[in-house]
Amino acid sequence: MTVALIIFALLMLLLSGVPVGFVLGGLGLGMLLLADMSPLMVPMAMYSSFDSFILLSVPLFLLMSNILLQGGVGKDLFNAVQTWVGHWPGGLGIATIASCTIFSAISGSSVATAATIGSVAIKEMTDRGYHRPFVLGLIAAGGTLGILIPPSIPMIVYGVITEESIVDLFLAGIFPGLIMAGSFIIFSFLYATLGKACTPVPKATRSERLAATWRALPIIVLAVIIIGGIYAGVFTPTESAAIGVTLSLIIVLALKTMNWERFKLACIATMKTTITIFIIMAGAKVFGKAITLYQIPQDISMFVTMHIGSAGLFILAVCLVLLVMGFFLESISMLLIMMPVLYPSLAPLGIDPIWFGIIFVIMIECALITPPVGLNLFVIQAVAGGKIMDVVRGVWPFIIMMFGCLLIVYFFPVVALYLPFYL
Repeated sequence: MTVALIIFALLMLLLSGVPVGFVLGGLGLGMLLLADMSPLMVPMAMYSSFDSFILLSVPLFLLMSNILLQGGVGKDLFNAVQTWVGHWPGGLGIATIASCTIFSAISGSSVATAATIGSVAIKEMTDRGYHRPFVLGLIAAGGTLGILIPPSIPMIVYGVITEESIVDLFLAGIFPGLIMAGSFIIFSFLYATLGKACTPVPKATRSERLAATWRALPIIVLAVIIIGGIYAGVFTPTESAAIGVTLSLIIVLALKTMNWERFKLACIATMKTTITIFIIMAGAKVFGKAITLYQIPQDISMFVTMHIGSAGLFILAVCLVLLVMGFFLESISMLLIMMPVLYPSLAPLGIDPIWFGIIFVIMIECALITPPVGLNLFVIQAVAGGKIMDVVRGVWPFIIMMFGCLLIVYFFPVVALYLPFYL
C-alpha cells in the first residue's frame, strides 16, 4: 500500500509540472517527516550526493562539448567524413552517422551531439533531396549515440549510484554503440538505393580529402586521447574530461572559430545543464534515502525474487516501465528514480550490473526520441526550425532499430561484456 501511494504521489506531482528535482526532494522530505525522522537528514543526503570525485567529469564533459559546439567543429568533422563517403548511395546519411559516432567519443552528451552535427548536416541533406522527416529523424537518433558510445554522462551517473566501475561501463558500451551506428548507416544506404531521390555528392579529389581530413584531424586526435587515456589507465574519467576541456579550447582557438562571446555562451549552457542534473541528483538522493529507510527496495527485491523467477521477465518488466516513463521524463531523471529501487534485485536474479547498465542506457536512448518529451526531438526542431511532427515522423524507424540492438544485447550478453572481461 505504501509503495502504491508513493508512486501515485510521484506521478501526480510530475504530471502537474513540478520540476523533477523538487518532486523527488520534496517527496523524500515528506516521507521522512511522516516517519518522525529528523529533517536534518535532507541536507546531509544532498551533500553526500555530490561527494564524489568522478562527478566532476560531468560539468567538464559538458563544457568540452559546448566549447566544440560553439566553435563550429561539427562542420569540419562532417566535411571530412563527407569527402570520403559522400558520393556513396546515401552518403550524406552515412557521413552524418559517422560524424555523430566520432563526436560521441568526445562529448558524452546526446544533446550536444545532435545539435553539433545537426547544425551542419540538416541543410546539406535537405538541399540534396533527402526527405525532411528522414533527415531530422536520422540526426535525432544519431545524437543518442552520445550516451551509449563512451564517454557517457548517464553511464557516469549510473556508476556513481551503483558503485560499479565506470571504465567497465564505458568498455561495455562500445560494441552496442557501434552496432547501433552500423544499423543506422545500413538504413541510410538502403533508403537511398530503394528509389528515394537523393542527389549524391560529387566524388572528392585526393587533395580535397586530405585537406578536409587535416582540418578535422585535431578533433579525431582529441577523441583518441580521451578514450585511449581512460582505457590505458593513464588518467581517470575526470582527469580525461579536464584534459579534453583544455585541448578543445586549444583546438577552437587555433582554428580561430572561438571568441569571448561564444565562450560565455558555452559556459552558460554548461552551467544550466549541470545545475539541472545536480538538482535532480540531490532530490533523488533524498528520495533514495527515504525509500531505503522505508525498506521499499528490499520489499521490491523480495517481491521480484518470489514472483519473477527469471532474469528475462525482470528485464522485460523494466523495459516496459522505462518505455512508459520515457514518455514523460528525461534520461537522468529515469536513472535516478529507478536505479535505487532496481539495483538490489539484480544480484538475486543473477543479472550482471554492467550488462544491465547497457540495457538501461539503450532504453534511455529510446526515451530521448520518443514523444511527447523526447529531448532530442526538441533539440532537432530548434536546430532545423521546423515542425515537431516532422521530427516525430522521422524517428520511428530508428526506434525500431534501437529495440533491435536491445534484443542483440539481451540475447548475446557477450556483445556488451566481452571488452570489460577480456580487455
